Amino acid sequence: MEDWVTIVNKSGFAKHGELVNFLKDKHGFTHGNANTVVHFAKQSHAGAAENDTDWIAEQYKGKENLKPWYDKIMVDINKFGNDIEVSPKKAYVSLRRKKQFAIIQPSTKDRLDIGLNIKGVAPSGSVIAAGSWNAMCTHRIKVEDEKTINKDLINWIKQSYDQAG
Repeated sequence: MEDWVTIVNKSGFAKHGELVNFLKDKHGFTHGNANTVVHFAKQSHAGAAENDTDWIAEQYKGKENLKPWYDKIMVDINKFGNDIEVSPKKAYVSLRRKKQFAIIQPSTKDRLDIGLNIKGVAPSGSVIAAGSWNAMCTHRIKVEDEKTINKDLINWIKQSYDQAG
């Protein structure tokens, strides 16, 4: 990891996306691995010694009305098992098991987006294809109303969790 961090830091690129593309294009990284290396290089990963920022609190500044929704969703997610790694990033919270299975992102003042990784399952109902919204997710759920936080939403997240095991 130290060697890749050095390569990233000497690349001449500054923006996260540029660095990810650099690793993918020039070194054949997958998106997820490139993203991880860049987070380490920029010391923006959750465990960084220099990173004493409470990313979750930062994410909900100006969007405080959405924080109870996040908390409510997390109560249900934490019932799935004790093997969930909650990894806050600058813009979203990554939920991992053996691999990332979901992200929760306060996208606007009125909407949470939940990204899921579910291979081989067609989106339906309120679940849509993630498309270009986030390359690390296959499915997306827009939570624009607290009523959306229901058993169906949690079942979709649980399906993603199960697949990541």
